[in-house]
Amino acid sequence: MTDKRFFVSDLDGTLLRSDGTLSAYSRNNLERLLADGLQFTVASARSVQAIQPVLGDLPLQMPIIEFNGAIISDLATGHHEIINEIESSITSEILAMVQNNGFSPFISTSNDTKDLLYYCNISNEGMELYLKNRIDNKDNRLYKVKRLNESLSDRVICFTIINRKNKLIDLKSEVVERYGIHLANQFMENPYSPGWYWLTLFDSHATKDQAILKLMDRYGFSADNLTVFGDNANDIRMFKLASKAIAVENAKDELKKHATDIIGMNEDDSVVRYLIANK
Repeated sequence: MTDKRFFVSDLDGTLLRSDGTLSAYSRNNLERLLADGLQFTVASARSVQAIQPVLGDLPLQMPIIEFNGAIISDLATGHHEIINEIESSITSEILAMVQNNGFSPFISTSNDTKDLLYYCNISNEGMELYLKNRIDNKDNRLYKVKRLNESLSDRVICFTIINRKNKLIDLKSEVVERYGIHLANQFMENPYSPGWYWLTLFDSHATKDQAILKLMDRYGFSADNLTVFGDNANDIRMFKLASKAIAVENAKDELKKHATDIIGMNEDDSVVRYLIANK
């Protein structure tokens, strides 16, 4: 077991600025710190395809955690080292439940040749904004189908349902009641399209803390030397795991309750400033 410190940061609202970019200050200093041996990676709700345009050629030596812990991947190549897919025996039931509640989800999958992001009916502005973002970023996973059941022959990583908060609450309750032991879920407002909420359904093993544990086991880190950074409720479990749990000032109050320290705003490059001072 190494006594080296291990740092893991959330992206949106934490390491990234409010416009979803990594500042020149943060990029330049991260490159320097990584060259000096900093043990650092990111854990995000984003896919690797959505992380690559933001982090670019940042020379991370460790795999990244994507889809909230569903997948552990190499940033440079996008190669998946670990995939926690939803049990194939229940994917058709989940899709039927979502559709019976009047929603058309985006379905993220992986197969032997590529990752895919299936969609069918785009029924609200929140879905339109997400689709436009993926098109603008030249996401080659996009695949429109007439029937979403076509996606279920792949390994299903997650279902993403986008709508107003009040319309998704009942569906979230039904998911927990019917699939509580099989699924993890994330229910959050999209910071880049305020007012539109995402209910994302993953396998129960697809959480940031479980993915971090896998990396710690592989590289010989201990929780005593783990420092994590975050801003939202999906970071709570990794906050409970780490000896040092650092919330940015703009973090949700429910996360700050679990923080060992609170630093400045994400807009002020506070994560990288902390790393410089505490590497």
